[in-house]
Amino acid sequence: MQVLGVLDCGGGGETVERVVDRLVDAFAERGRVGVVRYDATIADGTSVVRDPGLTPGGDVTYDLGADGDWVACGTGFSIEDAVDALARDDCAYAVVVGHRTGQYPTVTVGADVPEGTDVVATVETPADLDLESLVDRVDEHEPHVTLETLVERVKRADDADRAGAIATFTGRVRARDSDDDTPTEYLEFEKYDGVADEKLAALREALEARDGVYAVELHHRTGVVRDGEDIVFVVVLAGHRAEAFRTVEDGINRLKAEVPIFKKEVTIDDEFWVHDRP
Repeated sequence: MQVLGVLDCGGGGETVERVVDRLVDAFAERGRVGVVRYDATIADGTSVVRDPGLTPGGDVTYDLGADGDWVACGTGFSIEDAVDALARDDCAYAVVVGHRTGQYPTVTVGADVPEGTDVVATVETPADLDLESLVDRVDEHEPHVTLETLVERVKRADDADRAGAIATFTGRVRARDSDDDTPTEYLEFEKYDGVADEKLAALREALEARDGVYAVELHHRTGVVRDGEDIVFVVVLAGHRAEAFRTVEDGINRLKAEVPIFKKEVTIDDEFWVHDRP
C-alpha cells in the first residue's frame, strides 16, 4: 500500500479537503483508497463526532450498515495503527491528513512547510495538482507493508487449497543485546538500487520452486527504522510445517547473505555503517 500525507501549511481547512478529494479520486482510478484524518481536538473533547448526549459503551465502537458501510470511534489508536488497518483492509493507497510523521511523502497546502517534511508537491489550490505525475511519484516510494498483508497475500495463491502451513519470520530493531550495551536509537537501511530488488525477486522464485512450497513473500524496509519497529518479513505457504519452517529459515539467511541492503546503526552516542565497523 502506498501512503501519502496531506498537510495544511497555511492553505486553510476547506482548501485542504478539496485537495484530498481530488487526490482520492485520482488514486481510486488505480485501486482501493483509505483516508486517515488527524484532529488533535479529539483528545481534549472539543471535537464532536456524535450526539454529545450519547456515550459509546466501550473503548472501541463500530456502527455497521447493511451494505458494509461503517463508522468507528475509540481510544488508544495511533496513526500507525490506522495505516496498518487500511493495509489489512486491502487498500492500495492511504491518504493521511493533518499529521506530519516524516515517514510518508507529503503534499503541502500553503507555503509554511515544516522543516524535515518529505514534500512531493506544494500547492495553493486543488487546481495546482498535477495528479497523474503525483500518483506516479507516490508509486515510486517504498510501500507500507505489514506481516498481516503478506499472510493474506499468500493465502490467495493458486495452490492455497493444498497448503496446510503458513510460517513467518519478523526481524525487528532491538535496543540492546545486554544490559550494559549502548542503546540503539534506530537503524537506517539503504538498498543497492535495482540490484537488491532483482536479488529479492530471484530469491523468492528459488524458494517457491521447492517441492511442497506454494507461495513466498519477502519484504525488507529501507530508510529509518526505530527501536522496536519491524525491519524484515518472510512468509511461506507450504503443504506441511517442515517445508514451511525450513524455507523461512533459509529465506532469511539467504536474504541477509545475498541481497545488497546496507545498514547504519545509530546509538545514543555513536553512528556507523555496520559493514564498516571493525
